[in-house]
Amino acid sequence: MAENKKSFVAYADWKETFDALSDEKAGELIKHIFAYVNDENPNSECMLINAVFANIKHTLKRDLKKWEKQHEQRKQAGKKSAEIRKRNATVVNGRSVSSTDNVSVSVNVNESIYRSFAHLSISVEQFNKLEAEYDKSVIDSCLDSIENFKNNNKYKSLYLTCKNWLKKEPKKVEDKLVAQAKKHGYVK
Repeated sequence: MAENKKSFVAYADWKETFDALSDEKAGELIKHIFAYVNDENPNSECMLINAVFANIKHTLKRDLKKWEKQHEQRKQAGKKSAEIRKRNATVVNGRSVSSTDNVSVSVNVNESIYRSFAHLSISVEQFNKLEAEYDKSVIDSCLDSIENFKNNNKYKSLYLTCKNWLKKEPKKVEDKLVAQAKKHGYVK
């Protein structure tokens, strides 16, 4: 059996085989089966056990091959999925965040959109309301943070979310912008 396989299938139709054997021989057969699936290479001196086990052995081998094939397919699918997540990952606050949600977007064409992502969008009009209170770079930074936020699928309105985030953390955003300005030499 495979090293990391922890179980095997016993079939209900084997009952007839076990019923035909004495309790002693049925016990020997089940012990022989368990020794086989645990890679102990059992060898019975009883011709009856060897004969009965031959059919069971073929079934166990067939099941093992099927399991190994599925295991390999799942392993490859997992690797492929990890590669895709890694490729699509975005760095937010020094840590990698990946988006695995597939979201369909429906946008009203009549409304001019300032920005949209996933299922959220903010209109130019809503952006202008925010810009009356905050600098454009602060708003854009907040929108970036919301877009990269892992649980942004819970939000219904990008405008209201951004407004609330800006209210809660104006000092944090301001400090971040000052640090960026210093980094680029705009402020000493």
